[in-house]
Amino acid sequence: MRDEHEKLNIRVQRWIFQQGWSGLREIQSLAIEPILSAKMDVLISASTAAGKTEAFFLPAISAIAEQQEGVGILYISPLKALINDQDRRLESLSDLLDMPVTPWHGDSPQSKKNKLKTSPAGIVLITPESLESLLIRDAGWVKSAFSHLKYVVIDEFHAFLGSERGHHLLSLLHRLEHLLGRLKSPIPRVALSATLGEIEKVPLALRPNQSLPCKIIRDSNSVSTLKVQVKGYINPAQVDVKEPIDAEYKICQDLFKFCRGGNHLVFANSRNRTESIAATLSDMCDQQHVPNEFFPHHGSLSKELRESLEKRLQQEQYPTTAVCTMTLELGIDIGKVNSVVQVTAPHSVSSLRQRMGRSGRRGGPSILRMLIAEDELTKDSSVVDKLRLELIQSFAMIRLLISSKWYEPADTSLYHFSTLLHQILAVIAQWGGIRADQLYNLLCKEGPFQNVSAADYKAVLLHMGSSELITQLGSGELVLGVLGERITGHYSFYAVFKTPEEFRIVSGSKTLGTLPIDSLVLVGQHIIFGGKRWIVKDIDSDKKTIYVEHAKGGKPPKFGGSGMSVHDVVRQEMFRILSEGDYRIAVADQKIDFADADAKELFRESVAFFNEAELRQNSLLQHGNDVYIFTWHGDKVVNTIAALLIMNGYEAGAYAGVIEVSKTSLSDVAASLRSLSMNALPNAAELADSVLEKRVDKFDEFLPEKIISLGYGAKAFDLSRTKSWFTNR
Repeated sequence: MRDEHEKLNIRVQRWIFQQGWSGLREIQSLAIEPILSAKMDVLISASTAAGKTEAFFLPAISAIAEQQEGVGILYISPLKALINDQDRRLESLSDLLDMPVTPWHGDSPQSKKNKLKTSPAGIVLITPESLESLLIRDAGWVKSAFSHLKYVVIDEFHAFLGSERGHHLLSLLHRLEHLLGRLKSPIPRVALSATLGEIEKVPLALRPNQSLPCKIIRDSNSVSTLKVQVKGYINPAQVDVKEPIDAEYKICQDLFKFCRGGNHLVFANSRNRTESIAATLSDMCDQQHVPNEFFPHHGSLSKELRESLEKRLQQEQYPTTAVCTMTLELGIDIGKVNSVVQVTAPHSVSSLRQRMGRSGRRGGPSILRMLIAEDELTKDSSVVDKLRLELIQSFAMIRLLISSKWYEPADTSLYHFSTLLHQILAVIAQWGGIRADQLYNLLCKEGPFQNVSAADYKAVLLHMGSSELITQLGSGELVLGVLGERITGHYSFYAVFKTPEEFRIVSGSKTLGTLPIDSLVLVGQHIIFGGKRWIVKDIDSDKKTIYVEHAKGGKPPKFGGSGMSVHDVVRQEMFRILSEGDYRIAVADQKIDFADADAKELFRESVAFFNEAELRQNSLLQHGNDVYIFTWHGDKVVNTIAALLIMNGYEAGAYAGVIEVSKTSLSDVAASLRSLSMNALPNAAELADSVLEKRVDKFDEFLPEKIISLGYGAKAFDLSRTKSWFTNR
């Protein structure tokens, strides 16, 4: 393998020599042959900064080094900032080969775009949305400019997997091959990624019709040093009025201590928490008469504020800590940071891995701190608090990340109807008109929407016709209708994703605040908001309002809210930790401890309650007037059982994977679960009919109700795993 680099173009070899490299890394050597052959797709999976980008570009640029005309490489990225970063990184190599590199997105210089338009060549760096815009507005130019396209490379592929945007990307690539007449001789796709769960299934997600084989290249000898610590904090039940120091303030004091003077990322999951932590830390800088180093970073901030913070992190002139939501998770170039701090349990293991990959400067270890606050226990404490489930979820995710190297796989059961509707409009806009059967073949039969049946596709088309999105000519061709013309003509059309809508929470005549609708909300469900327990009485989709009443019941848990993202494997790991009474990680013949004294004490409380309530043997627990159901399954199963119970007249809520059924007895709930296990259950779409607000994706408002229920049901519920839980309970 040592001589693999000799297969590269001589100028590329010269560039490698100029970098002063002692040799190529393992993944870079392994990628040369399959990429140069151009007969297969390639999936390169390796940790952040392992040289994945060069593993693709060195052979790919060698393959197009002598290409005289047309674009040779199309590089697709989820972020504009990553494109700008890649443009900088390719500069010395492309200069040496006299090969143009054109970044193409909303903020790219027009002069570079005009040059590419006049004489297409070299490498184009683009986002899916800009590619969509080109296909719709300039398909003729795309057809000639990309007629000699040799490779498509997708960076940060995990950021697309299983999402609306990922399906959009797959559809774009299929449409590009169709436009170029390359369906019979497909253009090789190369995917680069750091975190992929169930990697053997990923080739199917890269090319759903499997018209090319796929070679998987993994980094077998990457040894990264991780330093992990979990710190526990206790929120006092009674806060001293004279000196109100709660857990949040103590966390901020520690953040100030850990982060001041260096570059760090602090992930706080929600925008509110991000803002409040950044504000407290900024106040602490004022009190100490030192310059502020702490800044918030989230999707609602203006572009200028976000970009100036990213630039400040890149330049490394001043110590800077970004307190952020998931916005800084991807490979946006902010340089390496000293450490990553998580101040709540993360949503997923793959997200935790992404975040950790941002730290570890100049070959140093990756440092992750988790700061987890739990409420002090009182006689009124909820079961979720007694089990310390936020802490246990954090332990489980760290164990899965380090011991099992497990990440969440993409959910392939979804339909992505919102994106299908978008693609129907986009293809019609691109071609001017197309027959319904041609469209079905392109998008569903051969394209990525293979879960969509002909009947469901027809239902979508008929509904689009009745709402004037499309119309059918006498010749049978579908063309854009009045509304379709208006929507596709607006610049906002090219993106298929949107941020979750905020609904107002109203009790009586008082607005309590807003809540993003990105998880299940049912009438009759208990939710926690502003530290209080509420029952949902009605949901008004037009006014974007959820009407609630104060719900009687015990003190609500601190860690709660329903979700859609926690996987079965995470909850089963939580059960294993509690059953064994040990969260440590086995390495060789010793066990590594990563919790501080307070976290250990919280863990002891958790295990004591788990044993006292006999939760290893029992899935039901009576606690006061409420019954708790423990499935130790992911959110899909939990949502399914909660929805079935609400349909059967119960008041129920799900918090941290535990279902709480109010004002009932254990025998009553046990009888209802038995009855549910013996009778035929509604399917996921029928269950979704009971959810009033399920228009979560961008183009859902244009879909028929039946189709929305089908799509939402696949996203929120899992009937087969629920049935198997009923059987094995």
